[in-house]
Amino acid sequence: MQIIIPMAGKGKRMRPHTLTTAKPLIPVAGKPIVQRLVEDITKVCGQKVEEIAFVIAPDFGKEVEESLVKVAESQGAKGSIYYQTEALGTAHAIMCAKDAIKGKTVVAFADTLFKADFVMNTEEEGVIWVQKIEDPSQFGVVKLNAEGAISDFIEKPVDFVSDLAIIGIYYFKDGNYLKSELQYLLDNNIREKGEYQITNALENMKQKGTKFKPGQVTEWLDCGNKNSTVYTNQRVLEFDKGKPALKGKNIKNNNSIILEPCFIGDDVELNNSIVGPHASIGSKSVISNSIVKNSILQKETKVLSAIIQNSMLGIAAEVKGRGTDLSLSDYTQVVV
Repeated sequence: MQIIIPMAGKGKRMRPHTLTTAKPLIPVAGKPIVQRLVEDITKVCGQKVEEIAFVIAPDFGKEVEESLVKVAESQGAKGSIYYQTEALGTAHAIMCAKDAIKGKTVVAFADTLFKADFVMNTEEEGVIWVQKIEDPSQFGVVKLNAEGAISDFIEKPVDFVSDLAIIGIYYFKDGNYLKSELQYLLDNNIREKGEYQITNALENMKQKGTKFKPGQVTEWLDCGNKNSTVYTNQRVLEFDKGKPALKGKNIKNNNSIILEPCFIGDDVELNNSIVGPHASIGSKSVISNSIVKNSILQKETKVLSAIIQNSMLGIAAEVKGRGTDLSLSDYTQVVV
């Protein structure tokens, strides 16, 4: 089994948090989004994953590349790095890792998490994971026939055709077949709304007789912007409630209350504060005389005499004297 993770996007909807950190590396409940995604996929694959290929931008840096390889190795797989130098759509992003597309292949875009209680049927020709949503206009969607197989793929429909949104996770029994169809789009400059889209390749494969089945997840969690990522953090903390991994080492708790579920990283200092519920506090952070709930604080943040909720604070950000709903980039100070 091969897993392809396209993650070269700049994460514009997540700014300012993606100005210094790639979106898939932003932590949710103490783990980078992409690490959680890889762990979840390997659980449902039901067989050994040989290679995990990450498609990134060249400027992500050596440290990021090394951390991604370690994520793959933690799942017993080889980690490979490929580069996408220009944003030309989903099909183009996948083909940047064409050397890794072979045999049974999963493609998963790294801005989504999911909860699923099944093992993938790898004998199906293809599985497209979907979820019913209220507003599907910003996603690719599928229509089903009377037998429950996928009959149509539509990319970001202007008019309503289906509420089954493609969540960005795909399984293909024959990776080489997928690769040939994606290459056909590139060779013939077949674009949808200016970009090479995987849905066009899926449609071509369907027309040639490939049967795609929908894979229904229990819950789909988007990490596309600040509010959705804070909500995803909340849901993941609920899933992981009570697990030892949610509590780090050397936590200094001075007259503070922790309302579960929370993630508290290593060497965090809590003074006369209330933390939680649904707060993730990065390592070496300090919270004093404050309330922090339903928020993500990255490492080395400081919250002093403030009330923080529904917020994301970047690395080494500092808030003093106020709070409520904030979205602060790394090394930012708010003092009132």
